[in-house]
Amino acid sequence: MSEFPALSGSALIKALRKFGFEVVRVRGSHHFLRHSDGRCTVVPVHRGETIGPGLMAQILRDCEIDRKQLHRK
Repeated sequence: MSEFPALSGSALIKALRKFGFEVVRVRGSHHFLRHSDGRCTVVPVHRGETIGPGLMAQILRDCEIDRKQLHRK
C-alpha cells in the first residue's frame, strides 16, 4: 500500500495553497503553481482521477514538502 494520500488534482492544489503556493497559469488541464521563494510545480487536474503515487512524490519533491506535512494541513 502506498504511503501517499489519494488526492484529486483540485484537492492537492487546495492543500498547496495553504503552504503559500499560487496558481500562476493554466494550460489545458495542467495548473502551474509557484511559491514566492521560487519553488514551482505542475499539477494535472482531471475530473474523476486521483494523482498517482509517483507523480505525488515528484510534486512534493518539487515543492520541498514532506508527506507528513501534507497530512497535517
